[in-house]
Amino acid sequence: MPILLPICTYICYNVGMEIVSNLTMPLDANQAAVRSAACHRLGWKVGQVRTFVVLRRSVDARRMPVKWVYTVGLSREVEAVPCYAPRAARPPEMRPVVVGFGPAGMMCALSLAESGLRPIVLERGGDVDTRTQKVRDFWQNGVLDEQCNVQFGEGGAGAFSDGKLNTGTGDKWMQRYVLETFVRYGADPSILYEAKPHVGTDKLVGVVRGIRERIRSLGGEVHCNEPVVDIVSSAEGAVLTTPAARYTTRHAVLAIGHSARDTYRLLHSRGYLMECKAFAVGLRVEHLQEDVSRALYKEAYGHPLLPPADYKLVSHTPYGGVYTFCMCPGGYVVASSAERETVVTNGMSYSGRDGVNANAAVLVGVTADDLAGRLFGGVALQEQLERSAYRLGGGDYRAPAQRLGDFVAGRQTVAFGKVSPTYMPGVTPARLDQNLPFALAPAIRHAFGDFGRKIRGFDDEDAVLTGFETRSSAPLRVLRGDDYRAPTDPCVYPCGEGCGYAGGIMSAATDGLKVAEAIALDNGAEA
Repeated sequence: MPILLPICTYICYNVGMEIVSNLTMPLDANQAAVRSAACHRLGWKVGQVRTFVVLRRSVDARRMPVKWVYTVGLSREVEAVPCYAPRAARPPEMRPVVVGFGPAGMMCALSLAESGLRPIVLERGGDVDTRTQKVRDFWQNGVLDEQCNVQFGEGGAGAFSDGKLNTGTGDKWMQRYVLETFVRYGADPSILYEAKPHVGTDKLVGVVRGIRERIRSLGGEVHCNEPVVDIVSSAEGAVLTTPAARYTTRHAVLAIGHSARDTYRLLHSRGYLMECKAFAVGLRVEHLQEDVSRALYKEAYGHPLLPPADYKLVSHTPYGGVYTFCMCPGGYVVASSAERETVVTNGMSYSGRDGVNANAAVLVGVTADDLAGRLFGGVALQEQLERSAYRLGGGDYRAPAQRLGDFVAGRQTVAFGKVSPTYMPGVTPARLDQNLPFALAPAIRHAFGDFGRKIRGFDDEDAVLTGFETRSSAPLRVLRGDDYRAPTDPCVYPCGEGCGYAGGIMSAATDGLKVAEAIALDNGAEA
């Protein structure tokens, strides 16, 4: 009896399996027990099942005892499982050029390479191994390389925000392709079925390296340390200039990432249509992971099969909505600056998620109305907060931090309590509550009271807030049409989170695949 473990839910609807969802099982239930329970639900005999698939698994800690909730697929036939594959296309006279090698650029370039189109990738930062060294030097010693850092380099910003792959978007076939690709190059196979898949920063380095070498093996090129400094339209195609060369192409993909502010300004100067877009800013909060897990798992806390608990919270305050984002169980708050004399925070976990603290961004939305409709108003707000954080931290890229109790009470932090900040190169106690714009401070104060009612201890006075979180998403959108092309230049394809079409690793990666498919179709692939 073939046991397929695991496959995503959408596949079952295409191969005729029966779906059993909301199957609750004890924490120590093995696969045979899960299969038996699913058969009982369907009224089948276990011996009749020839294909069994775990589609999704999540923890349900809302009621005691804590249990697993499975969705599985079963069939009395041997099912062939279909899978998304890049479209075969004719090699063009001019090879496609992909600008940026984050999730969108990586998956776009990989799909183009597997379609036979031999793409050229231009990445402003270093290769992932050099980049890891540069980031470590920044975190430990405060030495910032403005072209190779947490924001820029192979893998994009997601490589140092721990590879959380959950998304609320559709495109299940493409999501499956992304997940399988990550597993092929070193991610744990559990990402194929866990409700909140996670790779881990330590594993992502190998994944990125493997994808790069696959592209090269198919005739593509990946050029690191080669930023695009100009882009112009010509009769022959889009012309991209770097310090090393000039590239002319009929298919230029702009997977620039949400921190490419110089590229935003370049595109604006060259007449590309752009619009201000809603985004969010806020702080990082840290709790003891033990406290979070104990509050959520209750008497099941400490069970060896339970992962470190995570959360996702929303509060509708009189001052606007507040929500948690990019929650990192057993993680670290990390320095993510890309410009000198700025401080930017983010969060990450290693694959083991075994750090002492849990952290998450606590964000408040910023709309175009808040910015008076100014196109670069969001960028200006980000820059203002990042420079303010550097000043409050006292220089040397130390971050300003405040105990939650002091933030709520409106007073200076004298000393930290049971929660020690994990941010490197270090923190300086500061009045974050006095340095947030609009009504962000009262919104966050109000939200923590609400969050504390939802998770016991979330409003603990010793929780640590570190500022500021400004890079959760792009503040601008580079416009494109339904054909994925820029209206002002049909040879240019705005793509991914940086151009305003995604909100995380998975959605950026699938947007890269969509753009690759459009280019393949333009090169004779079958629709």
